[in-house]
Amino acid sequence: MKKTILSMTLIVSVLSAMKVSAQTSATATANASATVVTPIAITTGNNLSFGLVAPSAAAGTVVLGTDGSRNFTGGASQLPGTGTVSVATFNVTGEPNYNYAITLPTSVTLTNGGGQNLVVDNFVSNPNGTGLLTAGAQTLLVGGTLELVANANPGSYSTVTPFSVTVNYN
Repeated sequence: MKKTILSMTLIVSVLSAMKVSAQTSATATANASATVVTPIAITTGNNLSFGLVAPSAAAGTVVLGTDGSRNFTGGASQLPGTGTVSVATFNVTGEPNYNYAITLPTSVTLTNGGGQNLVVDNFVSNPNGTGLLTAGAQTLLVGGTLELVANANPGSYSTVTPFSVTVNYN
């Protein structure tokens, strides 16, 4: 009888241990996937040009809007001929219907090669701040403010290093 009780106890213990270990683990599976989008890219279309400007004894500014309009303040004057006036244009391409952020420079220095510098600052863009790549492309227009120093030396002023406009997906 002792052997039967002992055998039954042993069988119940083994079955209980097996049942407990079966309940302590479980397995599930999952799939992995990724969608690769078209990288965002930007290329230059046109360079920024403020055209012809006449200085005076007072400092002034020429504000070039993204629509190509020019406003003169202070000692900066418009001449009868405008010269070549153009906003900077950039071609942005990427994944259709994605939004992107636009980062403009703070300022850029123009030099005439003779030691005198002018500054372009207060850059503006259209679209402003963010854009939408409808059909995967958009033209970005950039204008700014030319800070004309008093009695600026005549001549052609240009950047030594081109300015950068950066775009990234939002």
